[in-house]
Amino acid sequence: MLRELSIRNLAVLEEVNVSFHNGFHVLTGETGAGKSILIDALSLIVGGRGSADMVRYGCDKAEMEGMFDMSADHPVWGVLERLGVSHSREEMLIIRRELTRQGKSSSRVNGQLVTMTMLREIGECLVNIHGQHEHQSLLRTERHLEWLDAYGGDLLLERKGQYGAIYKELQEVRRSLQELSEHTRRNEQMLDLYRFQVEEIQAAALKPGEDEELAEERKLLLYADKRMHALSESYSLLNEGGGLDAVRTAVAKLTDTIQYDEEGLGPILEQLQSAFYQAEDAAYQLRDYRDGIESNPERLAHVDDRLDMINGLKRKYGETIPDILAYLEKTTLERDKIENKDEWLDQLRVREDKVYRQASKLAKELSALRRHASKQLSEAVVSELRGLEMPSAEFQVELSSGWDKTGERIQLHSTGTDEAVFMLTTNPGEPLKPLNKIASGGEMSRIMLALKSIFAEIDQIPVLIFDEVDTGVSGRAAQAIAEKLSRLAGRCQVFSITHLPQVACMSDHHYEIKKAVIANRTSTSVMELQAEGRINELARMLGGVEVTEKTKHHAQEMLDLAHGLKGA
Repeated sequence: MLRELSIRNLAVLEEVNVSFHNGFHVLTGETGAGKSILIDALSLIVGGRGSADMVRYGCDKAEMEGMFDMSADHPVWGVLERLGVSHSREEMLIIRRELTRQGKSSSRVNGQLVTMTMLREIGECLVNIHGQHEHQSLLRTERHLEWLDAYGGDLLLERKGQYGAIYKELQEVRRSLQELSEHTRRNEQMLDLYRFQVEEIQAAALKPGEDEELAEERKLLLYADKRMHALSESYSLLNEGGGLDAVRTAVAKLTDTIQYDEEGLGPILEQLQSAFYQAEDAAYQLRDYRDGIESNPERLAHVDDRLDMINGLKRKYGETIPDILAYLEKTTLERDKIENKDEWLDQLRVREDKVYRQASKLAKELSALRRHASKQLSEAVVSELRGLEMPSAEFQVELSSGWDKTGERIQLHSTGTDEAVFMLTTNPGEPLKPLNKIASGGEMSRIMLALKSIFAEIDQIPVLIFDEVDTGVSGRAAQAIAEKLSRLAGRCQVFSITHLPQVACMSDHHYEIKKAVIANRTSTSVMELQAEGRINELARMLGGVEVTEKTKHHAQEMLDLAHGLKGA
């Protein structure tokens, strides 16, 4: 649940800190008071798009912060874990968003910086905002299949994912077939290039790590004389310059003297003896190393030529020898495809047929699952519409596919074989028609609310926000919407911006949004209304500007009736 929302310098909101509760919340106020700005702030917190003009005039940045209290088993914790965001399931989840005057944005979850992509993924688990634009999504038939698939459950979504992977493979095979079939002239031109490249790389007979070995060998050959001179001098100093003799003499002197103070001189003698043996061994190693040094200008020239050739191949085909060899493998395959075009075409056709059959099988399974889900969704929507004062409404998900009589699919597409259209009739005796040809604004509001009520049990999103979902309705329909929102709040936290007193009186918590001019600056405030405040606000909504004793009495009656309905 959303427990607290803090907003600073967003549009006409200078500073607002508001606490929320469980249940059904309504936000009311005069037109233009800034009700939707609260929804905008929450949208930004969960990853919505922001712009510089949302920052309050004269301020450097807008700041929004939301605190969520989530159950330990909610899916959002798994998302946070996968994204590497630190959290504790026993503590509140705090999301902070800043938007600067320059249009730059930053987001933090529990104090940890996150990207906008990460924030949106987290936000999708927390808040679902329904505004008037979503009515338009219901009119777009291409979205109807998405709604149906979401309703179909885990098995349907699993099959959809499997089909998507196979369909992608099918498209790749078909693309290869098309390229190989249509680009004959270009392929012939490329064949000469491929042959040259393959021959050039193969002639080099490259070995992984060879360039590093050659570079090391080149360094040894290049500095052979310097190494010879240094080692000869070192050996001479040790063996011929008296270095070893001096240490040998010192050992002999101490050996004669140790009998007078064995405890004090013994350790020193051991060190000198050890030093002598090590120096003697080092001298022999220097001699052997010196004798092995070879100055070979011809080998150095060969190494230089080999390195130049390898570097030339790197400039053409890859930064490393493994990259060059990978390019060789790829180019050899392309060459073979062109040289053996007919054979490759046959192989691709066989593969295309195999993958097509796999995709067709999954598409049939997907269609069967969708038919089952469409029947259940239709029944569920009709049941919800009955409770929204649409007793004669009939709703149906019409599925169509391209299977022919033999069961073979004419054409597969990215989501399978099916197209879904939401069909509705609201009057007895009238045929079912697509939503975009029949539904009025008020009917669309109720259909959307019916769908949201159904999906609230599936998607586990804890916060549902309805921005004027009751637009275009009045009377009994408005009352039905109010009761539906109230019942929906028993499963999740519900917010509604409304102008209808029927909806406002059914809320558990009522917030008034007010706009005022203070010191020549417009500022919006948010206040949770208590008993008397609720009555006055409802009276304003009932009677307009003039609040009379009669409208206040009517408002009290509405609250009493609402209390009775919720308690029933």
